[in-house]
Amino acid sequence: MEYTIDVFFRQKWKDERLKFKGPMNILRLNNLMASKIWTPDTFFHNGKKSVAHNMTMPNKLLRIQDDGTLLYTMRLTVQAECPMHLEDFPMDAHSCPLKFGSYAYTTSEVTYIWTYNASDSVQVAPDGSRLNQYDLLGQSIGKETIKSSTGEYTVMTAHFHLKRKIGYFVIQTYLPCIMTVILSQVSFWLNRESVPARTVFGECTTTHFVVKRITFHSTLSKAFSFVMLTQ
Repeated sequence: MEYTIDVFFRQKWKDERLKFKGPMNILRLNNLMASKIWTPDTFFHNGKKSVAHNMTMPNKLLRIQDDGTLLYTMRLTVQAECPMHLEDFPMDAHSCPLKFGSYAYTTSEVTYIWTYNASDSVQVAPDGSRLNQYDLLGQSIGKETIKSSTGEYTVMTAHFHLKRKIGYFVIQTYLPCIMTVILSQVSFWLNRESVPARTVFGECTTTHFVVKRITFHSTLSKAFSFVMLTQ
């Protein structure tokens, strides 16, 4: 399963080299300055495709405080993987992760921390989380360290907890199948010599189940999307 998320991705760090004294406490810089200073090489571990928005200008924000603290915000659209177990379908619940961290810097060089708690670090827009097949129950955050052949890396994870809307599948799948099974029993009440009528009932029932199977699989494969703010 895949899901698409529109992210306002905020990162904050401190660079002692950028301290300054002046009439302003905060410098609001053009996004072109981001290429002239050091920025974290953050990437999404379970992302399959990520797009940075550039219309009408690159959607980036860069601010520097007088103590050297930087705030760097980007608007991204991320397509990520979400493993799902469908044993309890359609009463199933899932936790879709969004994992990110540094690509090249190890834990000894760059360490990520969440700025706030779960409800403040990851905020989902109320009007951006209306899903047709799922209810968004909430979100949680986590942090772990993974080891690879090149060293240890910090991985940050935001979990989105989803529960499937059972009413949608009762109407779209269960009720039609129940009605088809009931109608298929009509053929047993027909005269044994009414072969054409009995054949029509059997063929219609089989065709309906084949069509519902195809529709069911195409429905499950659909992706979902919502909007969030992470920092």
